[in-house]
Amino acid sequence: MNNKTTFKYILALLLFGMNGIVASFIPLSSPEIVFTRTLIGSVFLVLVFAASRQPLRFWRNKRHFLYLAISGMAMGISWVFLFEAYAQIGVSLATLAYYTGPVIVMILSPIVFKERFTAAKLIGFMAVVLGMIIVNGKALLQGEVSWGLVFGIMAAFTYAFMVIFNKKATSIIGLENPMWQLIISFITVAIFLGLRQGLAISIPPGSLAPILLLGIVNTGVGCYLYFSSIGDLPLQTVSILGYLEPLSALFFSALFLGEALTLLQLVGAALILGGAAFGQLYRPKQTMADDDRPRMTDGRLP
Repeated sequence: MNNKTTFKYILALLLFGMNGIVASFIPLSSPEIVFTRTLIGSVFLVLVFAASRQPLRFWRNKRHFLYLAISGMAMGISWVFLFEAYAQIGVSLATLAYYTGPVIVMILSPIVFKERFTAAKLIGFMAVVLGMIIVNGKALLQGEVSWGLVFGIMAAFTYAFMVIFNKKATSIIGLENPMWQLIISFITVAIFLGLRQGLAISIPPGSLAPILLLGIVNTGVGCYLYFSSIGDLPLQTVSILGYLEPLSALFFSALFLGEALTLLQLVGAALILGGAAFGQLYRPKQTMADDDRPRMTDGRLP
């Protein structure tokens, strides 16, 4: 395994884990943050793709491009929900709610992709549901369900749609896949924002730096590092290291924002992440191959 490739993948995950932290320093609405993020990130990826001189493949299969377009729209909507959840309930709780998305994909896979539904997937799903109940136990006991939690769960569901339709776009691979996905996300959010308030955004003093950081570094550079490394790593390595993203988000939110989870919420967090990991990673020994390669179209653009 190439250590440089592994480092690039880990760095991408850590950048994604910082998204909520950087966004907390941007005093704009969630749609405005996502609009600027997707605009800057799209321009960056277009420039990188042009510099790479890779051929465009999207026009060769119109159905697959339609799937990718739906995935991009879902990603834009998912990010709006996620950043609103960040603003309302904090990065840590929003991250935990959002990370039920991979489990939703796992549960829907037998229907959508005709994959076998295993006992491990059922156990993982039950652990995630229990973890969500524990994390939000106090509010649930008091009969309160915050809009922030609702937005986090909606972000998870739209994340699931993003991944499912992205996986169907099998002919659009490499850097071209996230480039189109990000462009379509930008168009989706731009239409929503234009209908809601117009596209004129007033950038508050001191906000330009975190906006550029989120757009160029966290989104553009993060996506480039992610998609330029994932194809050269074993599937098991990608899956296991992938949990650095939510774990780093919890760590960074505690370090920089002072968002400390209670002991009971930490137990719930362990159930959510552990359940997701168990359901996704556990396979009978004969089906695990260290030299498996993940597809470039897994749709993970946090």
